[in-house]
Amino acid sequence: MLYIATDHAGFETKNAIVEYLKNKGLACTDIWPFEYNALDDYPDFIIPCALKVAEDLDNNLGIILGGSGQGEAIAANKVLGIRAAIYYGWDTEILTLSKLHNNANILSLWGRFLTTEQALEAIDIWLEAKFEDEERHVRRVEKISMYEKLKS
Repeated sequence: MLYIATDHAGFETKNAIVEYLKNKGLACTDIWPFEYNALDDYPDFIIPCALKVAEDLDNNLGIILGGSGQGEAIAANKVLGIRAAIYYGWDTEILTLSKLHNNANILSLWGRFLTTEQALEAIDIWLEAKFEDEERHVRRVEKISMYEKLKS
């Protein structure tokens, strides 16, 4: 399942993404918000999204949006098992590498500066990429997971 959430800064883009993904036949759940509120707080939406992704780390993914994507990624990365990667635009190779090398399970997008078309292109690229099972990448991701478990 693919989960998506945002704060006010990515509200319109989130709605377009949900419609786009559903039109592509992808299972997508819109976590929140359902109404625009300029005073909302991104952790109220992003953390529940990350928790949904964490329920099944082998099958779930997430897309989160915010003004910069920074705070959203920080919030999501507080959830055990989440590896949120930020994409600002420019070089799309970073989208592929976030999955190939880091097995990112949440994509955090820069809601204020990416056009909807850029966001949709980024999502397509990111969803197509798969984790490389090369020993060095597996080892690195496992080290992160071991540390998370120690701290929880």
